Amino acid sequence: MSTLDGVAEEFAALRPHLTAVAYRLTGSVSDAEDAVQESWLRLSALDEPKRARIVDLGAWLTTVVGRICLDRLRSAAVRREKYVGQWLPEPIVTPLSAPAGDDPLEAAVRDEGVRMAAMVVLDRLTPEQRVAFVLHDAFAVPFDEIADILGVTTATARQHASRGRRALDEAQPPPRADLAEQQEVLDRFMRALAAGDVRAVAEVLHPDVVLIGDSGGKAKTAVQIVTGADKVARFFLGLLRLYRPSALTAGRPVLVNGDLGAYTPPDPGGDGYRPLQARLQTFTVRDGRIAAIYDQANPDKLTRVAEPGTPPRT
Repeated sequence: MSTLDGVAEEFAALRPHLTAVAYRLTGSVSDAEDAVQESWLRLSALDEPKRARIVDLGAWLTTVVGRICLDRLRSAAVRREKYVGQWLPEPIVTPLSAPAGDDPLEAAVRDEGVRMAAMVVLDRLTPEQRVAFVLHDAFAVPFDEIADILGVTTATARQHASRGRRALDEAQPPPRADLAEQQEVLDRFMRALAAGDVRAVAEVLHPDVVLIGDSGGKAKTAVQIVTGADKVARFFLGLLRLYRPSALTAGRPVLVNGDLGAYTPPDPGGDGYRPLQARLQTFTVRDGRIAAIYDQANPDKLTRVAEPGTPPRT
């Protein structure tokens, strides 16, 4: 690993792994990409003798990315104190039927641990718990290296990971349902919603279903978490009185963090209906019913979702 060109080739091969680490740690696509790029800048800034002393480049870069992401998590925790409403991770949207590409983000979402339901649970952890748990349990980083990242003892690093693991075990989302099952359940939900039948909508929902909306105060969605099949069904049917019904059921299917979702384009409204802003909904299916709906309406987190026929925005 003496020449910078050779290092660049190794780094390129490691980019999907580093992107998966950074996204799972931060829940932000932009933060993940920035962290990976920053790790390259730190690596390329080393002189040749220092680079030559790196025994395992992947482990070295994973540690660097972990340290960068810890700083970002701590900053994000402060920013979220002023966030309006609920906060959801930034989604990774990929085409429903396109073949797998070589985009590092597309590679990241193939892992169960990057599902939206799992990412939401990770957000309940402290930055230290999240870093310790993700790096050790998902990427097999030794606790002594994690302790160095966190600036704590190895025993404390183990404790952070244990607490994070326990919190996730208590709120473990259901395993990913087969895509065909997800599609069938979503189709039933959309048909019931289009018919305006509250009972039919409720029947597609798990009794303990939750709806979590994220607008950041920049769009319309539920400010508080809505829980229970009847309340969630009535929430959606209430939207039919405010927005053009065809707009609410015009979503195109996409994959959101590897699970089925629907992107609803903006609608101008009119004829007594309010204009509808673009939104992205992700669904978690349990026992043949929808167990969670994540309604991403914050336009800042939808900039990478392209309209049909247009290239993704960056």
